[in-house]
Amino acid sequence: MANFALTLPNLSRKIFIYPSKPTSVFTNSTGILCSNRFPTMNFCSKSESVSASSSTYQVPQQDPNEIDRIAEQTLQRYSSKAKRNGKGTAIVWFRNDLRVLDNEALYKAWVSSETVLPVYCVDPRLFGTTYYFGFPKTGALRAQFLIESLADLRKNLVKRGLNLLVQQGKPEEILPSLARAFGAHTVYAQKETCAEELNVERLVSKHLQEVELPTPSEKSNSPRISNNPKLKLIWGTTMYHIDDLPFDASSLPDVYTQFRKSVEAKCEVRGCIKIPTSLGPPPSIVDWECLPSVEQLGLPLNNVNKGMKFVGGESAALSRVYEYFWKKNLLKVYKDTRNGMLGPDYSTKFSPWLASGSLSPRFLHEEVMRYEKERQANSSTYWVLFELIWRDYFRFLSVKYGNSLFHLGGPRKVEHAWSQDKNLFQSWRDGRTGYPLIDANMKELSTTGFMSNRGRQIVCSFLVRDMGIDWRMGAEWFETCLLDYDPCSNYGNWTYGSGVGNDPREDRYFSIPKQAQTYDPEGEYVAYWLPQLGAMPKDKRNFPGSLYINQIVPLKFGTTNRNRTRDKSPVARRANYGREAKGNRR
Repeated sequence: MANFALTLPNLSRKIFIYPSKPTSVFTNSTGILCSNRFPTMNFCSKSESVSASSSTYQVPQQDPNEIDRIAEQTLQRYSSKAKRNGKGTAIVWFRNDLRVLDNEALYKAWVSSETVLPVYCVDPRLFGTTYYFGFPKTGALRAQFLIESLADLRKNLVKRGLNLLVQQGKPEEILPSLARAFGAHTVYAQKETCAEELNVERLVSKHLQEVELPTPSEKSNSPRISNNPKLKLIWGTTMYHIDDLPFDASSLPDVYTQFRKSVEAKCEVRGCIKIPTSLGPPPSIVDWECLPSVEQLGLPLNNVNKGMKFVGGESAALSRVYEYFWKKNLLKVYKDTRNGMLGPDYSTKFSPWLASGSLSPRFLHEEVMRYEKERQANSSTYWVLFELIWRDYFRFLSVKYGNSLFHLGGPRKVEHAWSQDKNLFQSWRDGRTGYPLIDANMKELSTTGFMSNRGRQIVCSFLVRDMGIDWRMGAEWFETCLLDYDPCSNYGNWTYGSGVGNDPREDRYFSIPKQAQTYDPEGEYVAYWLPQLGAMPKDKRNFPGSLYINQIVPLKFGTTNRNRTRDKSPVARRANYGREAKGNRR
C-alpha cells in the first residue's frame, strides 16, 4: 500500500475570491450594514434592551464534557467489528451528512479500501446570494453552526483513527485533484435531490472521468492500462429509503395522507449502519487544515444573546436526543406541547441537526422504538415519527417535481398577482409590522436562526395572505436565516403555505388574533421578544392598539380588537381548523 506524505498547498490554502454578485434590491432598514458584501442582513435587533428576559438557553443544556460523554456512549452502542477487504484509497465527500453514526457512505468507503480520506469542501457558492432576490444564501448563524458541526465531525473521526481534510473551493475541482494525488479509486458521497446540488454531482462525476489512474496489468511487462475514479452516491437523507417506497418517486401521491398511509402499511425503516470502532489508518497528510472562521467566510460574527443557542455537531445532536427522550422524559408529551413557541423544550428541536446531517432520522426511529419498549407508547411517540414522515415526503417531492418547487407558480403552476413591495417586505423581515405575534417571531428568527413550526405557519400566512407578497421572498429569507434550512422542507412548506403546492386542497389562512389567543394567551412570547410590551396587562400584549407601532396592513380576515377575534369568514374558519403544514416542526 502506498504511503503518501503529502502537502497540498494549491488546494488547502485557497483564498476566497468571490465573483461579483447581484446587488440585492433590499437594503437594511436600520441603515446599519452587517457586512460589506451582504447589506440585507439584520441578524440582531438593536431595539431590544438587555433585561431579565434576555436569557439564553443552550440546546442541548449539558456542558461540553457531558455532551461528549453521552455522544461517545451512543456511538459505542452503534459500533461494530466488521472486517474490511478492500484495496487502495477511497474518498468520503461529506456534504449534508456530517455524522459518523449511520453514515453509509463512510462505511462503504471503509469496507472498499485500505485507507479512507474524509473530505469536506467549503464551496464558495454556498456563501453567495439567493437566486431571485439576492439575499445571502447562508447567514452568519448557520455558518457558525456549520463550523461547529465540522469541528465535531473531525473530533469524532480522529477518535476512530481518521481525520477530516477541509478544503476551500469547488468540489468538482478539489475532489478530482485529490483522487489523482492519492490514487483514489472511488469517491463516496450522500445523494442530494435539488438542482444546485445535482449540478455539482454531475460536475464532480465529469471531472473524475478525466482523471486517469494507471493500473498495472497482471503481467509486469505488459503496458499499463488506465481507469478512472468513480463517484458513488448513497441515499441517506430520509427515514424511509427511496428504494423501499411502494411506488416510484415520479408516482408519489400528491396528498401527504395517502403517502403516509402507504409507506406505513408497506414499508419498513432500515436499521442504522454500524461503524467500526477503528476506521484508520488515514492517508499521510502533513496539514489537514484548520476550519475557516465566520469572518473568513465573509460574514459578521453574531453571538446569540437571547433565546435559544444551538450547539452544532453530531455530539450535541445525540446529547439532545438523550436529553429530550430519556433525561427529561419529554417524548411522552410531545404532541401536547409541540405547538408552543417559547423555551427549549416545547418540541424536540432536532431539526438543525437533521438538516446538517449531524443526526440520522433512522436513529431517531430506533430511539422512538426503544422508548416505546422501555417506557411507553402513545400518540406523542407516534407523532415524532409522523413529523419525520412529513420530512421524508418533502424530500421525495423534490425528486418528483424538481425545480418547480422554486418557481412562482409552484408544482401546480398557479397564476397569482404577487407583490414585491420592498417596504412591506422589509417591515415583515425586520419585525416591524405592527402585529406583535408576527414581529416577535421574526425577531426570534433573526436573533437565533430558529422559529417554531407554529410561528413559521403564522408569518408565512401573514406575508402571502395579508400582505400579498411573493412567497419566494419569504422562502429565500428563511433560506438565509434558518439553522435548519434544507431546500426540500423549506420550499415545500412555503409552496404549501402560499397555496401553490402540489396538494390543491392546501389554501389556508391563519388568523393572527385566533393564533395569539390560542398559542400565546398571556402574551409571554411576544413580551419576551418585544420587551416594551412586558409592562402591559397580559391580555393586552398581543392587542396593544395605539401603544405599539402602527399596523403596516389591515388583516384580510378578522380583527385585532380583543372583543371581536372570532373570524367569521368561511375561508378563515376552514383554515383555522384545517390541517397544518409540517416538515419543519421537530
